[in-house]
Amino acid sequence: MNPVPSRERMRQTREITWIGVFINLGLAAVKFAAGILGSSQAVIADAVHSLSDLGTDFAVILGVRYWSAPPDEDHPYGHLRIEALITVLIGLALAGVALGLGYKALTTIRMPHPRPTSWIALIGPAVSIVLKEGLYRRTIRVGKQVRSQALVANAWHHRSDALSSLPALIAVSVAAVHPAWSFFDHAGAVLISLFILKVAWDIVRPSISELTDGGASKEDRERIRGHVLGVPGVKEAHKIRTRQFGGNLSVDLHILVDPEMSVRKGHAISEEVKRVLIRNGPDILDVVVHLEPFE
Repeated sequence: MNPVPSRERMRQTREITWIGVFINLGLAAVKFAAGILGSSQAVIADAVHSLSDLGTDFAVILGVRYWSAPPDEDHPYGHLRIEALITVLIGLALAGVALGLGYKALTTIRMPHPRPTSWIALIGPAVSIVLKEGLYRRTIRVGKQVRSQALVANAWHHRSDALSSLPALIAVSVAAVHPAWSFFDHAGAVLISLFILKVAWDIVRPSISELTDGGASKEDRERIRGHVLGVPGVKEAHKIRTRQFGGNLSVDLHILVDPEMSVRKGHAISEEVKRVLIRNGPDILDVVVHLEPFE
């Protein structure tokens, strides 16, 4: 499957992310109001999580312009790793929010609420679960379609907001039914922070691999080798090296061919190898083929 053209990729990325901006603004306002009126620290923590989504939304909107830029003299391989860098920043922002929420919840867990938690606090988490799960599904669909790691990361940021509202919902319900158990509200905030930390790590890990020149998995390398050996005229393939660029792979490999064939024929075989790999994947953006004589 060929990559989506940069202009269309940028348009779709911005469009779905702007939708997320407006939803996050509305949700943050609803959660803050519900958390304050309902005296729920877990719901206020959930509102802060929604606000953190705004930061990552704007990082995607601003960043897509740069990582979608074509190769130039200073960046002959393009600018796709800017996307990996922004993805790491999204993950770090999530981790920072999680640590802050968890610290506040733990340091205030013995402090009584100024007033009992009320049922009105349930409005924020309930609305969030519905809207953010829908936004996650739409965003991740677009992210996979345009092959954007940053957009997929932002989609998971949306889902983390939806899922983190579940413990907030439970915490508010328990605290509202049994005011003496107000510590459940704090425990819910801690659970939310741990979940956000897990999501942050899942977001950051593949992008760090890309920024440190991590390659394809063993399974994908074997798949690449199988495609190459299926090209007529290729007798062997070795020295298969890969690196990641914006969710795609750049492949460098050596093929062994009949040492008596003409340069023109060898070049035609190498071009066919390149076409086969880009067409059949796994998500290959570019291929460099080196010819060697088969002895």
